[in-house]
Amino acid sequence: MSPSITAERLAELNSGQDESRNLAEVLAISHSTLLTQVVPEAPEGLVEAAKRADSLGILARMQTMGEALSTHLGHSACLDLADHPADTVRGWAVFALVSQEKDADVDTLLALARPAADDPHFGVREWAWMAVRPHLVPRLDEAIGALRPWTSDPSERIRRFASEALRPRGVWTRHIPALKKEPERGLPLLEPLRADSSRYVQDSVANWINDAAKTQPAWARELCERWQEESPTPATERIIKRALRSIR
Repeated sequence: MSPSITAERLAELNSGQDESRNLAEVLAISHSTLLTQVVPEAPEGLVEAAKRADSLGILARMQTMGEALSTHLGHSACLDLADHPADTVRGWAVFALVSQEKDADVDTLLALARPAADDPHFGVREWAWMAVRPHLVPRLDEAIGALRPWTSDPSERIRRFASEALRPRGVWTRHIPALKKEPERGLPLLEPLRADSSRYVQDSVANWINDAAKTQPAWARELCERWQEESPTPATERIIKRALRSIR
């Protein structure tokens, strides 16, 4: 338990009645304890999976819980969890729903992830792209095409998902070798967001280019030089500054 999290606060989190406030609280939650509160009549196989999950890294925990829930609970029950008060449980749900439809087409997978991608809680929004990303990468160009309309969505959370989901390096996830080698393939997602008014989106676009700059610095410089000429706005300037931070 983190020294900054009291026993009382941890009990609240593990009860499933409150949302986590920061990453430390997300990491402190016992998934097996939370499961007993959320699904008190969980089958033994699901209980054992939750106990195993507690010993894993955070992304592996969520993946394990999602796969176990998809195996032991029906689609309807997983949909119900997507509306749970606890952010971790809503995170479980997006992994479970995507796991149940992992062989579906890209549009179906994105539709399953969309509510979580637009969730008010920061953590659930991260779980949304992490849940769907492994299933998008094998169909990269199709996924980029499907995400392109998301870049003009009224919600900054959806626009940010469009950029964040396929970052070349990402956070806590496997890299995407194709985009590290050929980052220009991601331009259909980046170009519409180059002057986005939201700092939340700006940071994601900048991080995408910064990822690519680590393997293709010339491409990153040329892109940013072009954007500077074509889009001389404060938003674009902020993106460029952050995008080139690793090579300046």
